[in-house]
Formats: sequence, C-alpha cells, structure tokens
Amino acid sequence: MGKTLLGISASPRKLGNCELFIKDIFRRMGGGWELRMVRLPELDIKPCRACYQCLFDQMKCPQEDDFLPVLNALAEADAYVVVAPVYLLSANSSLKGFMDRGLQFYAFVDRLWGKPGVAVAIAGIDGMEGSGKRDVESFVKLTMGDLRGSAVVYGALPGESLLSLANGEIAERLARAILDPDMRLKPAGPVCPVCGGDTFRFLPDGRARCMLCSSSGPWQWENGSLTFHMAPGDHPLFLSRADVNRHAEWLRGMKERFLERRQELKAVVKPYLGMGTFLESQKSKV
Repeated sequence: MGKTLLGISASPRKLGNCELFIKDIFRRMGGGWELRMVRLPELDIKPCRACYQCLFDQMKCPQEDDFLPVLNALAEADAYVVVAPVYLLSANSSLKGFMDRGLQFYAFVDRLWGKPGVAVAIAGIDGMEGSGKRDVESFVKLTMGDLRGSAVVYGALPGESLLSLANGEIAERLARAILDPDMRLKPAGPVCPVCGGDTFRFLPDGRARCMLCSSSGPWQWENGSLTFHMAPGDHPLFLSRADVNRHAEWLRGMKERFLERRQELKAVVKPYLGMGTFLESQKSKV
C-alpha cells in the first residue's frame, strides 16, 4: 500500500494556483504515493469557543463540523503540503480559522509529531507576500510537523504559478524535501538559530524576536552579514515534544487558576457589564 500525501489548500478557487502547486509537487514525488486534497474554504469549520473541553476527559471539541475530519486526515497522512494565497498581506482566513481550533491538536500529539510537511504562500505581486510565508510555516510547526521547506511563489492568474521555471524548481525541491530529510530547504538569508525561521521583529533594546517560534536575543553584523543570537523563551510551543506536553499542562491549569481568582476577576469585569451596543447578525432577524 502506498503512502498518502495530504494537500491542504486555503484558496476558494478550484484549480487555482494553490491547488495546482500542490498537485505539481505531488507529480514530482514519483510513484508509491496517493494524493488526498482538502479545500479549507469549502468546509464548515466553526470558530473556537474557548471552552477548553478538548483539553479534558475525551479531549474532543463539542462542536459538530468539519474540523475533526480534516485533523484526522492530517493525522493519517504520511506527509502534507499546505498552500495558501495571500489576501491583504496575510494568508487566507480559512487557514487561521483552522489553526484557531488548535487546542484539539494536543489530543493527536503521537499521530502528528514529526510528520514531514512543506509550506507555500502564493502572492499575486512580487514582494507583496506580507506575513503569508510565516503563516503557512506556522501551520506546519503548530500542527507539530517537521517543516522540511517553505517558499513564496508569485502568480495571480489561475495557473500562472506553473508558468515560471523558477517556480518549477521550487516545486521540485519541495518534493525532494518531503521524500528525504537531508534535502530540506534552508532560507537563503539570516535565520533564527532556534527554529530556522526568517521573519523577525526588531525590539528597541537591541534584541530581535523570531516571529515563528517567539525566541528572542541580540542581533549584530558579523563579517558583513546579519546574525541573530536567539535563545528559547520560557514557554516554547513546538520545539520539542516536551514543550508540547508542557504547554498542554499549562493550558489545563488555566481552569484551576480561574477558579482560584474567580471572585477577583468578577469584580474587575462587573463595571463593564451592559456597556455599548452590539451589531446583531442579520441571520437572527430572518
């Protein structure tokens, strides 16, 4: 029986650049693989209710929608590709909507940890990818995968991403990275020494923060190039399985912390009750 590659598209376009790029990567992987596809915008994935039920007892979200089938497909796959279009300088909201339900991931640690994954952001204008690359990288990292490579691809018209020889080389390299960990892609520029991310926020005290793993540390010019000296923070989310389990326990402890401080918190909230008017859903008026 062959292995399964799960292609996750965050684009509402059928046979648009995202779907086509996933299929081009798959085509370059050779035989022995089956492709399964997910179009996130077509699915009913409800917003997280912040109820924390997925962290306790059966560790299952009480909402009945399409989130769990996608998560099960991800857990069952041997590798995955996530591709998202850039909308207004960030990844399509369907990607974030899925990630917002991520507390459920902690029930799947054994089935998700270390799974090979690659990530692609597709932007219509050169240099206008915004946070898109970081967004798709976060998807792989926070679903506990082994991020083998990521890239930004440019193409606005459906199919345009496949016309470029450079984009074809990217697809080829990502396919190889899925198949062989020694072929993983490394960013060309400065990277975070902790997680390999290449998106940073420069802080006013001479430090920088990696926007992928949140590690921080000083930066400096060394031999004509920018170098970062990051160190993991006190609360890393995905650098090791121990980090994952530690964060899950911290989240579970929120329940006890809330109960201990409930009266104090209620006193803070009380003066704000009834303040303001809210826009109502038009559906409720039908």
